[in-house]
Amino acid sequence: MHQPSAATLTALPTALALRAAIAHSAQQLGLDAIGVSEVTLSEDERHLERWLERGWHGEMHYMARHGRKRGRPDELVPGTLRVISARMNYRAREARAAEAVLGDPASGYISRYALGRDYHKVLRRILRQLAAAVAALAGPHGYRVFVDSAPVLEKALARNAGLGWIGKHTNLIARDAGSWFFLGEVFTDLPLLPDTPADAHCGSCSACIPACPTGAIVAPYQLDARRCISYLTIELEGSIPPQLRAAMGNRIYGCDDCQLVCPWNKFARDASHPDFRVRHALDSQQLTVLFGWSAEQFEQCMRGSAIYRIGYERWLRNIAVALGNAATCSAVLAALEARREHTSALVREHVDWALLQHRGRAEAAAAVATATATATAS
Repeated sequence: MHQPSAATLTALPTALALRAAIAHSAQQLGLDAIGVSEVTLSEDERHLERWLERGWHGEMHYMARHGRKRGRPDELVPGTLRVISARMNYRAREARAAEAVLGDPASGYISRYALGRDYHKVLRRILRQLAAAVAALAGPHGYRVFVDSAPVLEKALARNAGLGWIGKHTNLIARDAGSWFFLGEVFTDLPLLPDTPADAHCGSCSACIPACPTGAIVAPYQLDARRCISYLTIELEGSIPPQLRAAMGNRIYGCDDCQLVCPWNKFARDASHPDFRVRHALDSQQLTVLFGWSAEQFEQCMRGSAIYRIGYERWLRNIAVALGNAATCSAVLAALEARREHTSALVREHVDWALLQHRGRAEAAAAVATATATATAS
């Protein structure tokens, strides 16, 4: 068995003290948890390669663009010895319950993480402050901060840093915080004391798999992103496959169903940062109201939001699908008719599909009524 050297034993208390001081700084900055990992991700790299070979990344070509750097932090940022991973809760305490919105076809469901301000900017700013705090504690160091801004296997790094395990739905889960949190990283050349990787605690539970509306979780730990509603409403630039539209329901930006059924989310905590509070009543807006927004209104309301990146055209595309899945009424039909001549062919296609759904339901209802009347008369 390998015995630690005398120098290592002497340095250990100092390393532990530094680690505790960094954790304290992170807490003072509003981060909910941090951990430190080494940079070896060989098995996760192989998992990524298999996922890409299957084509499950769809049009997310950036997933393959950087070769193996995604699984090799020290090649992405030469000199990197450790990665500080951070968690930050995002669930807004005042938000209308997700289940209530999903159960109301007239409302538009937006993934809980996108109800407030754009987390990229918020978390990146805090991580830069954390890096500065580390420099004050340990001396100047080379570092890079990432929040969904580079080819980084963030969930694998966070798992290795002890922040949680990757669940069967492929999201990170923490025993003390569920999964409603953001992740971000500080790549550093400091040889910080690494934490112990987290163990998995899904056990025999597989509630997330049948909960997926479109069957995107094809097996435990296996996600075909091409079927995922988050991919369809956010990453996909063109037409949403017609065979998946009905299953999208009223979800117009992202999807949380796999997290909503996860039993570990009984331990989830609300966000403490004010920027993650609900903006523009996005937790309870009617689909017809959102569909009526002009390009200027979208610009005004969504600038500073994660939703802004999909643009106005895809925003209307997504809502058109939800309106096609809504109950037929004069307000819904009027909203769709008002966009039939939209300048975007993408929007027009989805509006026509939505109107066809309502027409089909009306014809089916009329046929049932006729059959019932005939049966009663005879």
